Amino acid sequence: MNSTLPSFRAPSAGERVFNRIFGFLVGLGWGFSYNYLLQVRGRKSGKIYSTPIDLLVIARKRFLVAPRGRTQWVRNAEAAGEITLRLRGLSDEEKPEILKAYLDQFKREVQRYFPVAAGSSAEAFRGLVQSYPVFELILV
Repeated sequence: MNSTLPSFRAPSAGERVFNRIFGFLVGLGWGFSYNYLLQVRGRKSGKIYSTPIDLLVIARKRFLVAPRGRTQWVRNAEAAGEITLRLRGLSDEEKPEILKAYLDQFKREVQRYFPVAAGSSAEAFRGLVQSYPVFELILV
């Protein structure tokens, strides 16, 4: 594992403002076809929190990648075991192909969170798997 990566990369003040505005627009149904508003219950407060996400679809499976690492929504989702849809955390062995596809597809939005360049081989992500939580969304 690459030990130089923090377990969580906090958003800047500008990114927080952008996410709030963009999240509002996504909640209204605006945005790209892969943009969704993730809602998860706070593990301590019980309050519902929302954040915009980019959903990756590969072979009819839906994946949610946390490019900032173990953010609050990740910790809340892990504690609850669900968001609006049920989720399954991927094992580290499953992550490299998904991380590669995620970065390749959403390079413009998330490249700055990855020390590996978009277009790199899946093998280049093997040392990063513990820093990037990945979930498969499962329809129930």
